[in-house]
Amino acid sequence: MQLSTDLEAWRAEFPILSSTVYMISNSLGAMPRRTADSLAEYARVWAARGVRAWEERWWEMAREVGDKVAAVIGAPAGSVSMHENVTTAAMVALGCVRPPALSAVEGSRTRNRIVCLAADFPSLVYLYRAQQPLGFDVIVVPADSDFTVPLDRLLGAIDERTAFVSFSHVLFKTSYIMDAAAIVAHARERGALVMLDGYQSAGIIPVDVTALGVDFFVGGCLKWLCGGPGTAFLYTRPDLLHTVEPRFTGWFAHRSPFAFDTGAIDPRGDAMRMMNGTPSIPAYYAALPGLEIIAEVGVDRIRARSKQMTARIFELADRYGFPSIAARDPERLAGTVAVDPPDALAVSRALKGRDFLVDFRPGVGIRLSPHFYNTTDEIDRLMAEMARIVEHKDYAAGATLRSLVT
Repeated sequence: MQLSTDLEAWRAEFPILSSTVYMISNSLGAMPRRTADSLAEYARVWAARGVRAWEERWWEMAREVGDKVAAVIGAPAGSVSMHENVTTAAMVALGCVRPPALSAVEGSRTRNRIVCLAADFPSLVYLYRAQQPLGFDVIVVPADSDFTVPLDRLLGAIDERTAFVSFSHVLFKTSYIMDAAAIVAHARERGALVMLDGYQSAGIIPVDVTALGVDFFVGGCLKWLCGGPGTAFLYTRPDLLHTVEPRFTGWFAHRSPFAFDTGAIDPRGDAMRMMNGTPSIPAYYAALPGLEIIAEVGVDRIRARSKQMTARIFELADRYGFPSIAARDPERLAGTVAVDPPDALAVSRALKGRDFLVDFRPGVGIRLSPHFYNTTDEIDRLMAEMARIVEHKDYAAGATLRSLVT
């Protein structure tokens, strides 16, 4: 197939693929070869330019990287700020909402509800529960036994008392794609701000935050964007950027930071208004190659290839008798298929010991996450190895692929 052939040409750009079946991009994307050069450039600049590097590039580098992210998620330039992780980015967004305790003192009508999902990544749920002393009522919408959340159940939890709605675009355990457009529209009709968590969608399915009309969109370069840790991002709807006043702020958000004025902040007019303290510059250098590759390959092509490979996983899971609670509708499934063989945790560890990199999540089993640089042959080999491990209860690490090819 032409699509497969074209994309396989990218495999040489990812060194780990020469020795490993890398099927874990939903957790950590494979490192591009050129990332080593980019990090070496950071070291060279620091060594040669020293503190001058701040004025020559580093101070505005968050804007540079943010604009690369914007091109992938359908956002305009100047609307994406960079952060160390999604929890921090979410705190910035949530910090734009007036705490109910303050509203009550001022005598205004209180919106005191934060709505999120039991199927969301727990870090954000922890963050929202920590806001309860400020007067927020946290509504965690329960999931069904297959870890999905019915649309009507979520919509029913959002009403005129809701201040902030946060939900995952793609649920991390099952890779189920939520109906983001319907949820965003419903929440905004009721006057709530909406933050969409796109950590498991950006880079693997097409995303258009402008068309969705979402207020905030968070995600990171760690996974499908192949950018490594330390580079999360926050899109803020452009018209909001001129009015929001995040309580979690710092000198990078200041229009004149080197005035060192300790009075009220004079915020920037672009996305860096949403930033706070000094960022991790090496992480920016690490993130740029992956963002450039994803933009060059194109998310539409990535999505088409992903559908082919997830369909192949389902086919082989059925052949080997491994159940899966993942959605069979390709329009509701993103890039991951969870399969649940007997002794799934032990099987996942055995696979990793043999250089088939996957992961395990309680309740769903082994998550397989092929990206555009993977092949159907790799899926076939992985599933066959899984079947052998189950049949023989062979949970030892065994021979690695590296030893087999050397």
